[in-house]
Order: sequence, then C-alpha cells, then structure tokens
Amino acid sequence: MTNPYTAPIPPAPSPPPATRPLHKRVLVWVGGTALFVTGALIGSAGNDGQQPVETKVKPSTTITATVTATATPEPGPTVTETVKAKAKPGPTVTVIKTATAKAAGTGSGSGSSGQDSAGTCTIVSNAGNCYSAGQFCRNSDHGAVTTTAGGVKIECAYSSNAWRWTYV
Repeated sequence: MTNPYTAPIPPAPSPPPATRPLHKRVLVWVGGTALFVTGALIGSAGNDGQQPVETKVKPSTTITATVTATATPEPGPTVTETVKAKAKPGPTVTVIKTATAKAAGTGSGSGSSGQDSAGTCTIVSNAGNCYSAGQFCRNSDHGAVTTTAGGVKIECAYSSNAWRWTYV
C-alpha cells in the first residue's frame, strides 16, 4: 500500500533528443552554399538590356577638308578713351571760438577769489554746456583739462571703471 503523505516517485528521465549527426550538418551547409553560388551566377549572367556586340568591323568613310587662307586681315583701329578722375571733396571743418567780455566793474576787490569768472569753460558738451565733476567724458576728451561753470579746474580721468570728469 502506498502512503498518501509522501511525494510520488518521479519518472525516470528520458534520454536527450537525438541530434543530427555531424556529417548531415555539413551536407546542409555545403548544399546551401552551392545553391547560393548557383543563384548568383545565373542572376549575373543576364544581359541586363545590353545589345550583343558584333565582331565584324565595317569600313567607314573618312572625309578630310583643308582650308588655307591666302590673305591675312589687317588689324582694326584701337580706340582708347581717357577718363579723368574727379577729386572728391574732403570733410568741412568749422572752428568756432567764443570769447566772453569781462565786466567793466571787475577788479574792484569786491570778493574776487582769484578764479576765472563763471562761464569760461574751454571744453563744452555737445549741447554747449560746461561739464561738472562726476559727469562722463567723451572719447575725444580723455586726459583733457577744463573748468566748470564756476571756474574750478576738472580733468577727464579713468575712475570707477569709466572715464569721468574729476577735480584736479
């Protein structure tokens, strides 16, 4: 009698499936290669729409014509035109110098501090105004010295990563 609580005995393992012998595998490869080569030869043997070439040579007629010139043409007249370049006008430079008249009552000793009078700045902005300390300088004014509207000397110097008018 068999015990219901024990596992059944597994069946005996079956032998591995039979494999093809080596000589049959080689024959399959040789046959496949032969079939491939045969197909390639048949495919390349087609005429691809080309005409067959005749081996017979047909004679052809050659015509040679020779032309000789007996008279040479005389050269024609040479025409030369002379063009004079016109000078381009240069830029026009206009210089304006302004001078201020001194007041008739100066020199009376009424509190003159020895500085120039107001409005005598030598370098002015594009708008015509005198510069003051702290303003930016134009590129053409780098290193220049002038006076403010009050008569104090200022210089265009590189300061705080920019060119500015500073007191001398």
